[in-house]
Amino acid sequence: MRGMWDVLKRLAADETGLSTVEVLLILVCLITLVIIFREEMIDIVESVFDEITKKIKKIT
Repeated sequence: MRGMWDVLKRLAADETGLSTVEVLLILVCLITLVIIFREEMIDIVESVFDEITKKIKKIT
C-alpha cells in the first residue's frame, strides 16, 4: 500500500505529464466504476476461489 502512495505522490509532483486534476479525475472514475460493479466483482472473485478450492480438493 505504501508503494502506491509513493507512486501517487510522484505523479502529483510530476508536471511534465498529467496534471494533478487529471489524475484525480481518473481516480474518481475508477472508484465510481468499482462502486457500481462491486457486486459483480465480488461474484467473480468468489467463483474463482470456489474453483481453486475444488481443484485443491481434487489434488489432495
